[in-house]
Amino acid sequence: MNSWFLLDSGKCDAAFNMALDEALLENVLRLGQPVLRFYGWTEPAATFGYFQKFSEVERATLLRPVIRRPTGGGIVPHDADWTYGFVVPPNHEWHSLAAIESYRRIHEWIQAAFTKLKIETELAPSCKKSIQMNRSRGDETHSEKISQRLLMSSPTNQCFSGHEKFDLLWHGKKIAGAAQRRNKSGLLIQGSVQPPSVTLARADWEDAMLAVARGKFSAVWNEFLPDEKLRAQAEKLAREKFSWAAHNSKR
Repeated sequence: MNSWFLLDSGKCDAAFNMALDEALLENVLRLGQPVLRFYGWTEPAATFGYFQKFSEVERATLLRPVIRRPTGGGIVPHDADWTYGFVVPPNHEWHSLAAIESYRRIHEWIQAAFTKLKIETELAPSCKKSIQMNRSRGDETHSEKISQRLLMSSPTNQCFSGHEKFDLLWHGKKIAGAAQRRNKSGLLIQGSVQPPSVTLARADWEDAMLAVARGKFSAVWNEFLPDEKLRAQAEKLAREKFSWAAHNSKR
């Protein structure tokens, strides 16, 4: 049996969202199987890659709070996006993949979910540098409107205005990106999806993700609730790390 855990943690504050993902990474070996977590945000926020410079991030977005992720990547605005975390233990096949392969695989999974919903997308064949969006508002996609509203015009940090190889594209525009952290504890992938249509229900997309995994990865889903140890660790990380200015501005 290829058992996988499913955790729907609902809307949480930004610091706790990052803390729970990191706590899951640190505990996934003990849990013994992959965990897919769906979550949202209690208020608009931005997260940024672990290796980014805080001074540049501060200038690039008006969003507050800004929280340093445990993974890499650029600035991601969180408001109407659909976010997830996927964690696998170090003895799992996903952990042995090269970074580019696990990146492609996660977006192939999301692509297949959108296909089930009759929305055709593609994986970016190559990298495209961020550019300033100069369309009139009437020509912007739903995703672009959200990104334009939430971010200032710093093209080098607008995660959704350009794209990397194997990002997910809809009509040529990036709608899904992810960042990874791989260590001896396991593999953590944090991803954000900008829904291509305001009429598309998040619950339908989540159901499609689960259905695809059943067929593609032979996943058998089991509801997961964090035990007391994991919950306490996440709360401590949120309180003593991700909500601290010293952590978020350390670079």
